[in-house]
Amino acid sequence: MGIMDFVKSGVREMMIARPDHLKHLIVYKHPDQNVPKYSQLTVDSDECALFFKDGTYQGWLPAGRHTLNTQNIPFLNNIVNNYTGGDVFIAEIYFVKTQPVRSVPFGGKLESMEDPTLFEFVTPRVHGEFSLVITDPVRFVIGYHGQAGGSNDNDAITDWIKRLFFMSVKTVIGQMCVQTGRSLLNLGGMTAELSGRMIQSAPNLADIGVKILQIADFSINFSPEDEKLLREANKARAEARRGVSIARDSAAAKQFELDQKFGQDARYVQQLAGNYNNYAAGQAMMGAGEGMAKGGGNSGVAALGAQMAMGVGMANMMANPQQGGVPQFGVPGMMGAPGAAPAAQAAPAAAPQASIEDRLAKLKSLKDKGLIGDDDFAKKRDAILAEI
Repeated sequence: MGIMDFVKSGVREMMIARPDHLKHLIVYKHPDQNVPKYSQLTVDSDECALFFKDGTYQGWLPAGRHTLNTQNIPFLNNIVNNYTGGDVFIAEIYFVKTQPVRSVPFGGKLESMEDPTLFEFVTPRVHGEFSLVITDPVRFVIGYHGQAGGSNDNDAITDWIKRLFFMSVKTVIGQMCVQTGRSLLNLGGMTAELSGRMIQSAPNLADIGVKILQIADFSINFSPEDEKLLREANKARAEARRGVSIARDSAAAKQFELDQKFGQDARYVQQLAGNYNNYAAGQAMMGAGEGMAKGGGNSGVAALGAQMAMGVGMANMMANPQQGGVPQFGVPGMMGAPGAAPAAQAAPAAAPQASIEDRLAKLKSLKDKGLIGDDDFAKKRDAILAEI
């Protein structure tokens, strides 16, 4: 080794810092435990430096350039190697990130779960990234990372943290479906709310000096088979809901029609009859009249008589409220209306009907006089004789 190599080697030993190609690591351990006095220690703005000796934490240095000297850094007295005349410190130095570490991936299959609205069992798959921050570097090294050199891969360092966090993700998704009543298919549009709940439900990692901060690029997806199953179930549910909606609208329209009819009847009652009893009696009279008009041509005399009696009886009831009827309508000219002539007390008695012999004799007289023909005579005669 030439003198220049010796000088360069000595300079390198006097300059302590994290190598550029390892600045991404959460924890970096300086490879040499023998540190010359007055060495220049450079700590980046996003990290701190921890000093350990014989497995015991001694102290830490913040970001900046530090000259390792016991006069300005008192805890270095605990790591001085007295066998070298106090010119060398013996310590393990760890550089630990204090700024958030972003884009830590997580994801995988959840346990099989039942969709709360479609009632199908599927196995969702979730993926995303989260960020974390080392809140207590000493606890993180002692309680989690350990004092080994570690690997050059952050995924290996955060593997256990990711698995803990993923357990909370499973819990949040299950609770979200139950509380909101949403299908798993619809959770994709609630990533912001889901992310917030996942942060709130993130495992408490304070005992190892870590905190979960944010979630990004979160997504829920399914295998092709599960997605097809859910979409078919969702389509069937939509059709059922559409049928219920149509039935509800039809019922509302019918109710509206009935309400309109009721309001119209109420106005008629108030304006025409004064009360509902009068209105009902009037409707009955009109119905009786319509029945007589329709039945006059093809109904028997008895039916016509019954309809006429009904109408007359109702009219008499309205004309004579003192006999248990209802007040009259007050239409000019109607029976019993104010100003109308008094009704007859009783109908005149019907004239006595002629005997069969007299009727046959009269019929014979009409035939002899030529007022009726032979055919009419025979029909009328048979009709009279049929009464015997």
